[in-house]
Amino acid sequence: MQGGGQVSSFTFNKTDGRLTPVNTQSSGGNNPCYVQVDNTGKWVFVGNYSSGTLSVYSVNNDGSLGSPATIQHSGTGPNKQRQEGPHVHCTVISPDNKWLYVPDLGIDKVMIYKFDDKTGKLTNNAKDGFAAAESGAGPRHITFAPNKQFAYVIYELAGQVAAYQYKKGGLKLLQRISTIDTTQMPNPGSADIHVSPDGKFLYASNRGNLNNIAWYKIDPSSGKLTVAGFQSTLGKTPRNFNIDPSGNYLLAANQGSNEIVVFKRDKNTGALTDTGKRIPVGQPVCIKWVKIN
Repeated sequence: MQGGGQVSSFTFNKTDGRLTPVNTQSSGGNNPCYVQVDNTGKWVFVGNYSSGTLSVYSVNNDGSLGSPATIQHSGTGPNKQRQEGPHVHCTVISPDNKWLYVPDLGIDKVMIYKFDDKTGKLTNNAKDGFAAAESGAGPRHITFAPNKQFAYVIYELAGQVAAYQYKKGGLKLLQRISTIDTTQMPNPGSADIHVSPDGKFLYASNRGNLNNIAWYKIDPSSGKLTVAGFQSTLGKTPRNFNIDPSGNYLLAANQGSNEIVVFKRDKNTGALTDTGKRIPVGQPVCIKWVKIN
């Protein structure tokens, strides 16, 4: 399926951070919302929300992207407003680079594709090539623990995080836990999810009328979660956030209030404290870190 979405490649100037366009390709669908590079740097994956498609691209020697190979999801969910069709929300490669995980909010599944990093081919076993969410849960994003034994999925519509054991590409459900403080009226719009670099805590953001980040302590042996606290993002619509590589800071991208709020992170408790620092930017939706050698 071709659509109106596009994905572009750029060269990056390490001295001044300037980006220079290289080329642009169709995203293979409508409203692309996620892009991921595989661990070899030779392949790029893109998820298209509205059309429920994902595409894979080769990366040429000059950094340009090859033509897309596109996969179309199918199906619906019980929420007629949000799950009238497939809605691919992210495309995340496994730590060993052998599997691609694709949460689809519209069909309540995390699709699992075997990935060949020599050819770029994605293969799905229709019988068991997915992890099913609860009906109407709306899986959105997935992340892996640093120890590579556990994975965590945030459910946008249910306001939950699911913990999984990760082994040989498969996901075995261990636990579902709420992202919502029970003293609040829930309208979660749960969005993003990240594990701290030391693997001790997991963080999950809520939009809706909550506009906060929940954090959990991770049991290192079982991978299960215990609620540790909630922190307002001091803005509106935290669609995305990220933890800096040192683990000292968490940056919350408040899409609805046009700024990034910088929090100090306590490595012992996981707690977040406002630093008072703000980064003004129009409708921030994604934060990534760049390593400059």
